[in-house]
Amino acid sequence: MAVAGAKVRAVAAEVLDAVISNGESLDTAIASHEVRISPDDRSLLRMLCYGALRRHWTLQGWVAQLLERPLQRKDRVINALLRIGLYQLNDTRIPDHAAVSQTVEAARLLRRPKLAGLINACLRRFQRDNLADISPATEEARWNHPQWLIEMFRRDWPDDWEAILCANNERAPMWLRVNSSRHDAVSYRAQLGDLAIPAETLAGVPDALRLAEPRGVDELPGFAEGDVSVQDAAAQIGARWLLGSKATRVLDACAAPGGKTGHLLEVGGEEIALTAVDSDASRVESIRGNLARIGRSATIIVADASKQSEWWDGQAFDGILLDAPCSATGVIRRHPDIKLLRRASDIERLSDLQSGLLEALWPLLLPGGRLLYATCSTLSAENEAVLGRFLASHDDAVEDDVLPNNNIRDLMRRRACGYQILPGTAGLDGFYYACLEKKVS
Repeated sequence: MAVAGAKVRAVAAEVLDAVISNGESLDTAIASHEVRISPDDRSLLRMLCYGALRRHWTLQGWVAQLLERPLQRKDRVINALLRIGLYQLNDTRIPDHAAVSQTVEAARLLRRPKLAGLINACLRRFQRDNLADISPATEEARWNHPQWLIEMFRRDWPDDWEAILCANNERAPMWLRVNSSRHDAVSYRAQLGDLAIPAETLAGVPDALRLAEPRGVDELPGFAEGDVSVQDAAAQIGARWLLGSKATRVLDACAAPGGKTGHLLEVGGEEIALTAVDSDASRVESIRGNLARIGRSATIIVADASKQSEWWDGQAFDGILLDAPCSATGVIRRHPDIKLLRRASDIERLSDLQSGLLEALWPLLLPGGRLLYATCSTLSAENEAVLGRFLASHDDAVEDDVLPNNNIRDLMRRRACGYQILPGTAGLDGFYYACLEKKVS
């Protein structure tokens, strides 16, 4: 058991180092490393990695206080291991003696036996000197976000920025999307209740259920058959909003991994013809897999949605969902590595990309049709600023600012254009929506 525990911590340190030092995404790093440990230990691995990244700047500050001098570059994995040890001592229920002894042993598994004593001394000093009680020295350490992002939230959300930062550092709940072509959320919740899996509905989002505790999908009745999918409730708002206009020929642009694609087909049924486009061939396979599981089909195309000449057949759409590539600052609580991997310079680039997609897709929309613009960003530069510029330069575009139902009005923050859901609101991810209608000349 002790050897297995040490191995989990060694692998966690390697995952953390891959993210911090090499810029890998957390999901990619975990996928490439977790094969080396027992399936029974993988939930612990994920907990350690996700938690240490959520607390990155606080842990970084403690490491700096504990080390008399920085470790050599070749030993940076030990820096990551120290963070794993400190996270266990401060933020988990793992017994202190197990956290210390197995983290120390992990240094030996990482082929750094000479540094095992240093790990032990640092962790013991952390406990002895009560470093966790000392106020953070920087805003980054206090809020566990990079300074540039703190400043952007403070500028865009002067009354809410602290709540956003706190929500980003929490663990996200598990939301389900019930396949409305087979069940309603209330009847499926009853099935879960029979299995002692408590869940709650959300007014205004009829297909959504929030689980009291996360579960493996193999525990969810009918998951393999497509009766239910895992999808945050904020992301579920788009399908019914777009299809409320009775659209029948629909484009899902930037569709991977296919969650919203599947929801559109579950809601629209045989009444809609759906085309899903994404430029990432590997992620398009996720669309195919998701649709196969729920028993639905669509025209799926691997292409850059902004280059219509490469994929469009010339037939206009009466509904377009543009789930635009973005900073993903609304889903940081699900992907804490975003805080380390994103840069301030990315935001202008993404804004230009979003504007380019809007410009390219607008001519594909029939007069009287709707384009629903969506991002999982909470930054104005990617949301209302993009839509504001577009509306100012297109006389045939007007915002349809009527929400799909009144029950979601308390979830939404009205912006100059569109609506923002802030992360943590009713347990939701951060999401932005703006509905544009093309005027009939």
